[in-house]
Amino acid sequence: MAKLTFVGGIHPYDGKDLSKDKPIADILPGGELVYPLSQHIGAPAKPVVAKGDRVLAGQKIAESGGFVSAPIYASVSGTVKAIEVRRVVTGDMVMSIVVENDGQYEDVGFEPRESAEKLSREEIIGIIREAGIVGMGGAGFPTHVKLSPKEPEKIDFVIANCAECEPYLTSDYRRMLEEPEKLVGGLRIILQLFPGASGILAVEDNKPDCITKLRSLVRDDPKICVKALKTKYPQGGERQLIYATTGRKINSTMLPADVGCVVNNVDTVVAVWRAVMEGRPLIERIVTVTGDAVASPQNFRVRIGTSYGEVLEAAGGFKGKPEKVICGGPMMGFGMFDLNVPTTKTSTALLALSKDDVSAMEPGPCINCGRCVEVCPGRVIPSRLADYAERFDEEAFLENHGMECCECGCCSFICPAKRPLTQQIKSMRKIQLAKKKK
Repeated sequence: MAKLTFVGGIHPYDGKDLSKDKPIADILPGGELVYPLSQHIGAPAKPVVAKGDRVLAGQKIAESGGFVSAPIYASVSGTVKAIEVRRVVTGDMVMSIVVENDGQYEDVGFEPRESAEKLSREEIIGIIREAGIVGMGGAGFPTHVKLSPKEPEKIDFVIANCAECEPYLTSDYRRMLEEPEKLVGGLRIILQLFPGASGILAVEDNKPDCITKLRSLVRDDPKICVKALKTKYPQGGERQLIYATTGRKINSTMLPADVGCVVNNVDTVVAVWRAVMEGRPLIERIVTVTGDAVASPQNFRVRIGTSYGEVLEAAGGFKGKPEKVICGGPMMGFGMFDLNVPTTKTSTALLALSKDDVSAMEPGPCINCGRCVEVCPGRVIPSRLADYAERFDEEAFLENHGMECCECGCCSFICPAKRPLTQQIKSMRKIQLAKKKK
C-alpha cells in the first residue's frame, strides 16, 4: 500500500482553481439573521432571549439543551424579531431565533488572554463548551464532548484534518495560508488536554505551500508534525485519515478515541484558539462560494445566520442559470431548492453548477465489473448492498456490513452503469440508524 493513504478512493476533477487563489473576504449582512436552535448533533439549544430584546454580537441567545448540545450566539447587533419555526437548508422546519440587524455590529466586548499555558483541562473544556464550538467540517458534533473521552490518558494522537479532499472546497486551504498561526495555536491548546498525545497536521500533498508554511511553524515543536497525504478522495474521511496518518483502523461501531485518536477540522481548531485566546464564541466561519455558474468564486468570512442568498450576492451572483445548486461539495453535499435559508455552524460551501450531469444520467443494469468494490474505502461490496437496500432486505444488508459504508459517493462516481449506489445504501443506513436510536 502507498505511504500515507488508504485502500480505494477516486480522483475526481477537483475544481479548486476557481477559488483557491483569492484571499478570504468579509461579508457584513443586512436585514434579518436566522439562528436555528439545532445546528449540531444532540439536543436543540434553548432560547434565553425574548421577542423585542436588543442583542449584541457575541451575546448568548440560546443555551445548551444538554451535555450533547451547544449554545448559540448572535453574530450581529439588533433586535429579536421573532422566535418561530423557519426552514433550513435541508428543507426541514426548525425552531429559530430571528434577529433584525441594526447595521451597527456592536459587540459585547471580548476578553483576550496572553497565554493558555496555565489553564487547567477543566477550564479549557469549559471555554470550548461555553463558546458553542461544534465540528465545522459538516458533522456538527459538539467539540467539548469529543474532547472529553472517558480515558483521556489513552489518547496518543490529536489530528488536525487539513486534507480538504472534497472537490471545489478551498476554505481550509485559505485558512491554512492566511492564519496558520491560529491553526497551530489551536492544536497546541487541544494537546494540553492530552499530555501523552502528539499532534498531527494532516495535509494532502496538492497543497505544498500549506505544508511548507505549517512545517516552518512547528519545526521546533517536538510534539507536532506535518504529514503530507496522497491526494485522493476521500482522504479527509475520519476513518481514512486515521489509517493514513497512524495505521490504526476503526469501524462503524467505534469512535476515534477507541484507537487513541482525536480528529478535528481546520475551522474547528481555529475556533478553539479564538475562544481560548480571544474570548470569542463561535459566531462566524469560512464558506466557499464556487462553481462554474458563480460570477466570482471566492471564500468568505460569514457571520452565522446570514442567508445563503446574501453570501451568493457577495460572489457576484449567478453568471448564468445553474442547473444544480449544492450545499457543500459535489460528493457529499446535497441539493438546494431555496437560497433564502440561513448559514449555520456547519455550512461549508455553496456550489452552483451550470450543468446537472447526474440528473441527465440514465441508470442501467449492473455489469458486475467490480469497480465499485475497487474504489470503496469501507471495503464492502456497494453493488450488492444497493440491491439489498432496493429490495428492503435489512437482514442481508446488515450481514454484508452495510453499516460500514461512509456514504462518500465513490461507488456512484465510478459506476459505468450510472447506478445511484450511494443514495440507495444511504437510505437503508438511515433506517437502521433510526431503529438503533429508538
